[in-house]
Amino acid sequence: MNNDKICPHAQWCGGCQYQGMPYEEQLIEKTDEMANLLTSEGISVETIGPIVPSPEAYRYRNKMEYTFGDFEKDGPLTLGMHRKGNFMSVVTVDQCQLVHPDFNLILEATLSFAEPYPKFHKKLHSGLLRNLIIRRGVRTNELLINLVTSAEFGFDETGFVSMLLQLPLENHIVGILRTINENISDVVKCDDLRVLYGRDYYMENIMDLDFKVSAFSFFQSNVNAVEALYEEALSCIPASRGKVVYDLFCGTGTITQSIAKEALQVIGIELVQEAVDSAIDNAKRNGLANCSFLAGDVFELLNGLKPLPDVIIMDPPRVGIGEKTLNKIMDYRVEHLVYISCNPKTLVKNLAQLQKKGYCVKYIRPFDNFPFTRHIECICHLELKNT
Repeated sequence: MNNDKICPHAQWCGGCQYQGMPYEEQLIEKTDEMANLLTSEGISVETIGPIVPSPEAYRYRNKMEYTFGDFEKDGPLTLGMHRKGNFMSVVTVDQCQLVHPDFNLILEATLSFAEPYPKFHKKLHSGLLRNLIIRRGVRTNELLINLVTSAEFGFDETGFVSMLLQLPLENHIVGILRTINENISDVVKCDDLRVLYGRDYYMENIMDLDFKVSAFSFFQSNVNAVEALYEEALSCIPASRGKVVYDLFCGTGTITQSIAKEALQVIGIELVQEAVDSAIDNAKRNGLANCSFLAGDVFELLNGLKPLPDVIIMDPPRVGIGEKTLNKIMDYRVEHLVYISCNPKTLVKNLAQLQKKGYCVKYIRPFDNFPFTRHIECICHLELKNT
């Protein structure tokens, strides 16, 4: 990587950890990290596939959540990412290399428009500006813009919409939202969602299926990379035709619907009701009648669930799968498990539990879906011994 590729925000921004490191070296470091984690937990693996690089090392993110703040206490308004080693400080990142240039243009214009308004002060519980969330349909070129504020009066919503619609963007804006968040913590929560323009979702296409992605639904941040990951994960399932498949922690049901094209029946379970609503809507949109979705905790919903599965796919959040939930999953004694992980540290701990209950790790492969960060995605195929 040439020096002119180093992000101008690299000195202060806490978003990336590998700025200045050639991409090939990043892949080597992540490969070594994965191997060390497996060794540390004594995980025996029949085959470890080489790490799969992201199709694009730059401009790959389809979602960014920016924070309003200041770089120095009581300094000028900033909008961007938290500063390295100082979470209270915010760095304006209007030249970020991980997003489409439209994101940087929208950020810069929003910061300029918002300058007269006060940022939210969580200790005093006063002020207006909290976050800016931008989401993009990579295959549809649709943009969804969400300004997160407190409920304070006085913000010029009409002017904000007019300003955004006049920007010379390559993608097209399909929705402009204002989310009211009165929660004291930094987590974005929705007390009220106002549609200022257009609609409250964007469309995306992945695995030859159409997906409606609403404002707060989880959806993979690197569409081109995750499509390759999903395709390989599904290839780990031998002959899915005629089988019943459980897709646990299914999100908006991308994998659920992809495998429904072959399987007899697929049941997706997801904690977030909004994601399940989107999954049901998307399944209807894609004409898939053999997949269903349940909203709730996986541990509780597995009680008495019918029909029994032939295969289980798991794609948990970064915290991994809790011991009680994993024990319940293993009680099904299905021959094949496919584990998709966004956190190898919790993956290897779960694999240690699975090995103790008779599962062997047939295949594991890391994917670098987030270049310049420490994040590693992984697929893992497990098979029950003596079946």
